[in-house]
Amino acid sequence: MFPLRKTLTFPVIVGLSIFALASCSKNGGESVTEKVPEQAQSATLPSLDFEKITLDNGLEVVLHIDRSDPLVAINLAVHVGSGRENVGKTGFAHLFEHLLFMDSENLGYGGLDEMNTRIGGEGTNGFTTNDMTQYFQAVPKDALEKVIWAEADKLGYFIKTVNQNIIDREKQVVKNEKRQRVDNRPYGHNFYVIGQAIYPEGHPYHHQVIGSLEDLENATLEDTKAFFNQWYRPDNVTVTLAGDFELEEAKTLIKKYFGEIPSGEKPTPATKAQPVTLSETKHFVHEDNFATLPQLTLTWPAVPEYHPDSYALNVLMSYLVDGKEAPMNQVLIDEKQLTTSVSGFNYTKELAGEVYLFINPKPNEDIDNLLPAVWEAFARFEKDGIPEEALTRIKTESEVGIFDSIQSALGKAIAMGEYNIFTGDPGFLTTDIKNLQAVSAEDVMNVYNKYIKDQHYVSTSFTPKGQKDLALDGAQIAKVVEEVVIQGAEKDVPYDPTARVFEPTASSFDRSVEPPFGDSFVLPSPTLWDAQGSNGLKMLGIQSDEVPLIEFSLEFDAGKMRSPLDKPGLASITGNMLTKGAGDLDVAAFEKALGALGSSLTTQTRDQYTLIRGKTLARNLDETVTLLQTMIKAPRFDENEFKLMQESYSQNAVSQLANPDFIAAREMANIKYAEPTPLATAGAGSEAQIKAIELDDVKAFHKKHYAISSAKLNIVGNFDEEQTLNLFSSLEGPAKEALAALSVPKLATVEQTQVYFYDVPESKQSVLQMRRPALPVNNEDFAKLEALNFPLGSIYTSKLMTELRVNKGYTYGIRSFATGNAEQGEFGVGTSVRTNVTLESLSLISEILGRYSEEMTEAELAQTKDALLRGQALKNETLSDKLGLVQEITRFNLPYDAKSKNMDIVQAMTLEEAKTVLNSHVRPDAMNIVVVGDAATQLERLEKLGFGKPIRLN
Repeated sequence: MFPLRKTLTFPVIVGLSIFALASCSKNGGESVTEKVPEQAQSATLPSLDFEKITLDNGLEVVLHIDRSDPLVAINLAVHVGSGRENVGKTGFAHLFEHLLFMDSENLGYGGLDEMNTRIGGEGTNGFTTNDMTQYFQAVPKDALEKVIWAEADKLGYFIKTVNQNIIDREKQVVKNEKRQRVDNRPYGHNFYVIGQAIYPEGHPYHHQVIGSLEDLENATLEDTKAFFNQWYRPDNVTVTLAGDFELEEAKTLIKKYFGEIPSGEKPTPATKAQPVTLSETKHFVHEDNFATLPQLTLTWPAVPEYHPDSYALNVLMSYLVDGKEAPMNQVLIDEKQLTTSVSGFNYTKELAGEVYLFINPKPNEDIDNLLPAVWEAFARFEKDGIPEEALTRIKTESEVGIFDSIQSALGKAIAMGEYNIFTGDPGFLTTDIKNLQAVSAEDVMNVYNKYIKDQHYVSTSFTPKGQKDLALDGAQIAKVVEEVVIQGAEKDVPYDPTARVFEPTASSFDRSVEPPFGDSFVLPSPTLWDAQGSNGLKMLGIQSDEVPLIEFSLEFDAGKMRSPLDKPGLASITGNMLTKGAGDLDVAAFEKALGALGSSLTTQTRDQYTLIRGKTLARNLDETVTLLQTMIKAPRFDENEFKLMQESYSQNAVSQLANPDFIAAREMANIKYAEPTPLATAGAGSEAQIKAIELDDVKAFHKKHYAISSAKLNIVGNFDEEQTLNLFSSLEGPAKEALAALSVPKLATVEQTQVYFYDVPESKQSVLQMRRPALPVNNEDFAKLEALNFPLGSIYTSKLMTELRVNKGYTYGIRSFATGNAEQGEFGVGTSVRTNVTLESLSLISEILGRYSEEMTEAELAQTKDALLRGQALKNETLSDKLGLVQEITRFNLPYDAKSKNMDIVQAMTLEEAKTVLNSHVRPDAMNIVVVGDAATQLERLEKLGFGKPIRLN
């Protein structure tokens, strides 16, 4: 249903973006300038120029210049998704996305990712939806020709390299992705049940993007070739290039590398909208192996993307569920106290859409009690409508998100490619602007009456195992296909290089030669601004006027380690209570005040600090800081709000009990510390620990720990130095004096590896977590360890990923990491693997870690250094990137040039030094290992690891 991607981490897809567009389209050598609609020409909105050309083979190319950073981003958007698959071939569009990364005639097997890493890219990636597939990467700007050459090789010179061996290997990866995203998580099958119920057989959206395991297993080479020939033709593809390049040079290169790719034999048929209606309301129930709380989902058929009614539906759902005064929150949470969480949204796709409402009732609450409350909330909306103030606020709040979406060149490339695919106009977001801003209160009521009121819907009740009686009365059992993972049922599929036999495709030039780098460039360094307020507040920032936004964080010495041992969630609850009204403003009024400014103030509690994170339009900084001051100095600490929050934390603690990833984190936290500490408890603690916290505890914690004199302000964006100094110097906190420094609790020494096992019966995957103490961030060797981890487990081409995902098909993703604070650090590995290869995965990981130092060569070390140095061009592009830089400096009291100094350390590192660091800190023989999986089939096998008998944790 939702986009599926090649890797676990990925750039956020740009959503609705509102900014002026001056666009040019080019066809047959003639350039036509389109006038920007006056309504889109807001003084506060930047313009985004582009040129669009169409090659003779039908390929559409969008070019956008962005000189803010020395990088280029390229996006290849193909107008095919799961909605164009044939019966019995479900999941093929997504499988094909995986295959296209694997090989092409001139890049070679694995060549695309290898090249991206080598030239300093941030990784190649892609995603598949119901309607399209996108492939993208961002690289330093001197690699422009290289990425154009590479993307053209994928599109035009891939199909001869694919063989059944490659297909069979990638099937394992996709099946692991399905296990991780769907089969091994609470409510994972929900959208499958909904899709089957809303869309009839034969409708393009009847099945999910990931497809079925049976269909995936049956995919053949003939299927691959047919799919490629039908859909991966230039006239069904848009290539978008965004970043710092010369326009004419880029056009020449694109024509050179893409121009020879032949067009298809037949045109792609036009896609027509296929919205659906239901003839009856349908209720389904599924007993979920991983759920500890029930979940009710209500789904109504709605409209396709860009339909005139889609904008009002977006506003409707935002008003119904977001904020204190949202009707659903008022009725279900505040008044009837049936739940602590209601969410929902309008989801549009090319052919149809759905409106969703999700409710997780309290433990053991009968789901039948929820429906009357839902209808009551709808009736309240029907009676009162949406106030003009709320309508304006929702539109205003979107402005910050709009600017967020255009900060990165890659975000622009993805958005413009998507717009071109679905509307034919890369600048369609100007129309999006008008459609959103034109929504009226009457429109919102009209779509409610048209698509929600008295309309048939689908309900799904997902309940914990053995609690089917909590479901809606009359619900029929959902047909969910549960995979049975059998030991030894799936064999390894090793890469067979002898199967890579083909006749090279003819070309007018030698495509086998990778193009050279372009002109070198000087990497700009951000200029840091620092100051200290008259109130003692230390300030550090980076100015940037690319967008009229400001982001800041105010960090207090109020982290989790300041909480009492028996109340580890106190710091977190106190931080979140700051957002629940302040001064004369109750929660609703506080939310309204922020919303009217398009600003946000949120809190996050970490081990050593609690931060208040702010985001605002530059013009509204004054008013935002005024609200910040009230929030810090005079939080309301309302008794009812505290009880609601306490209940929400408690419910979350219960829901996490069946989440394998959380269980692994919880158990590792409990194991790794040498002394009793609140940090040994994952999350906010147990349900009992949360309920033991009283409002007086919160008030006392706030009064003691929120001292401005020991706080740190980090700020980035379009701010004025003098204004910022004056505004933040006026801040006052309840605590007048800073607390004495508190040492970070020490990690326990690990002399030899010990395996711990937590049983989750019938798990389709095993979660593996490995940790050992390492280095603090201010230790010179930390920079070395972090750099050496880059090719080990930090990137797609890493040793761990290559072996466990690409070569063995054991996992969807795996990473290793070096992390730390000013006093100590950790080295670790984390992954989820197919249940029946738990032992094999741990053995292989240990083997890779153990031989890394021995096998490292001068050439590999040099390549790592070069890749890291070149990759600096992509590190400070967005405001979030810049904020992260200044936060790290202030948080760990690092010198302002710490990044460049660390790079100097890495560049000077010798092979002998590298091996010394690895031998000291990458130690598979001295790690804590936590396994969360099916004990019945895996526990006894793990004794073969050679680390003794695993300790069972439950």
